[in-house]
Amino acid sequence: MNWQAMLLSLRLAITVSVILLVVGLPLAYWLAFTRWRWRFLVESVVALPLVLPPTVLGFYVLVALGSRSPLGALYQSWTGSTLPFTFTGLVMASVLYSLPFAVQPFAASFQAVDPKLMQASAVLGASKLKTFWRVTLPLSFAGLLAGFVLSFAHTLGEFGVVLMVGGNIPGVTRTVSIQIYDDVQALNYASANQTALVLLVVSFVILAIVYGRNRRTLNLGPGR
Repeated sequence: MNWQAMLLSLRLAITVSVILLVVGLPLAYWLAFTRWRWRFLVESVVALPLVLPPTVLGFYVLVALGSRSPLGALYQSWTGSTLPFTFTGLVMASVLYSLPFAVQPFAASFQAVDPKLMQASAVLGASKLKTFWRVTLPLSFAGLLAGFVLSFAHTLGEFGVVLMVGGNIPGVTRTVSIQIYDDVQALNYASANQTALVLLVVSFVILAIVYGRNRRTLNLGPGR
């Protein structure tokens, strides 16, 4: 069991999940309540990683972060280092790859909130921001938890995008999924099985927490 790879994967998953929570909430809120007729275009872009092969997404992210791209050149001029094959580049690629796993549950939970409650808050003089914090956000907690946990789990086990953008650098970009691949390539099936079993258990526990929490929320609803 390579604990260095496991700790790196946990660090990556936590970082990406927190970023997606910050970035995904306003985006999901806008998608849930906007009346813009071209909203479906933004929804399509957000959902694109669900259907796009990871190698394709990883290739274009690699090109976009390269030193010849405006973003890569700007980052290199500021920091003196490049984005590909670094932990920072890995975070940026993982945020894009896990975006729909956070935004879609967030938006669905916002849409499930009774509009009458938000209207009542507005009638009582609360601003949109105050209504969001006092009404919309608490009532959407189950969906927000699901989005956070799913983005965490998805990032923890991703392979294709990580390999394309981060490579396989020990202690820097070698995540647990890449470690399993290396073990299989080296015919070290015992180590691969041990690491894969840990991921299997972690994934099961995460899903059990999400579904258990959602079931409890439904059971504590009106009339219970």
